Amino acid sequence: MRATLEPLAPGERPWPLIVAVVLSILTGGVQLALFLLGVKLRVAGTHAKAGPTIAFAVLMFVCAWGMWTLRYWALLGFMALLGITVVTFALALIKVSSALGFVIALAGVGIGGYLFWKLVRVLSRIQMPKYPGR
Repeated sequence: MRATLEPLAPGERPWPLIVAVVLSILTGGVQLALFLLGVKLRVAGTHAKAGPTIAFAVLMFVCAWGMWTLRYWALLGFMALLGITVVTFALALIKVSSALGFVIALAGVGIGGYLFWKLVRVLSRIQMPKYPGR
């Protein structure tokens, strides 16, 4: 099936890729902005430190740049993070204690899963790197 797919044309950016780039920029930017504004972010019951927060923001910005320039590794990495996020929302459904929590977790699974599914085709259309000697 992958052999029948057309590679992305130069400058072509399907909508799932654009959504992923925007989501990556927003995720990194919002987390960095909140940290710089002094909002005490809590991660696993402790306040987030500067190093991991900045590293995550840089990772998201590099990922956004890589996806925009159609780098296979960037989209694959973003999809891995998206998959982890979807699984986390799915596991949150086990411990949900309110209707709002159920709706948020279900939306996270549904929207994240749908974007992941749409990105699989985009990933298939991005050509894998050519290795020397092959």
